[in-house]
Amino acid sequence: MKVLLVAAHPDDEVIGAGGTLSKHVQQGDSVSIVILAEGLTSRKAKYVKPDEEALRLSHNETHRACEVLGVHDVHREDLPNLRLDSLMFLDIVKKVQFHIDKMQPEIVYTHFGGDINVDHGITFRSVMTATRPLPNCPVKWVFAYETLSSTEWNYEQRSAFNANYFIDISSQLDIKLRAMAQYKSELREFPHPRSLQAMEHNARIWGVRSGFLAAEAFVVVRGLW
Repeated sequence: MKVLLVAAHPDDEVIGAGGTLSKHVQQGDSVSIVILAEGLTSRKAKYVKPDEEALRLSHNETHRACEVLGVHDVHREDLPNLRLDSLMFLDIVKKVQFHIDKMQPEIVYTHFGGDINVDHGITFRSVMTATRPLPNCPVKWVFAYETLSSTEWNYEQRSAFNANYFIDISSQLDIKLRAMAQYKSELREFPHPRSLQAMEHNARIWGVRSGFLAAEAFVVVRGLW
């Protein structure tokens, strides 16, 4: 089975579905990751393209994290961070479409559309546009994952993350946390949501809600059988 995860930023792939991706790899599935934005420049008032050394270090973090997950097919587009809304939406869709056409995935994981982070919402919409169930579209399942420090901070009830699909990552939780530990530039101290402790607690809570020791939660956006 071919699996594709589309993320907005480096580390989103681990936070949202790191355990699930590791599980796919262990089951023998072909797994690919596409990351749209560079994740570096949002702290500056005006966009300045990140310097090559900062970008190199960021790429190294991504590849080390994905190696821990067992994923080796990783692509970064390095679009402006937290500024995807400044780009032509069609251009973003075309980038996603390119990878879908190339990889022919049956399962796609991406951000939840109700996230407070603007890049996450645009990533979700671009994936939904690129995976329309037209004849010959390879994608049969689209799952939306949560991203700590974004999904839970949107308090609009109509945009709530109402998970309805749970994957047991009891045997993959340690791998997920080791992968996230590679993102030293993104980690924060507990109780920040982007801390290793918060990620473990979150996995345990989803496990409690689904009958597993640890789980990742998703919303089934579309399933074709």
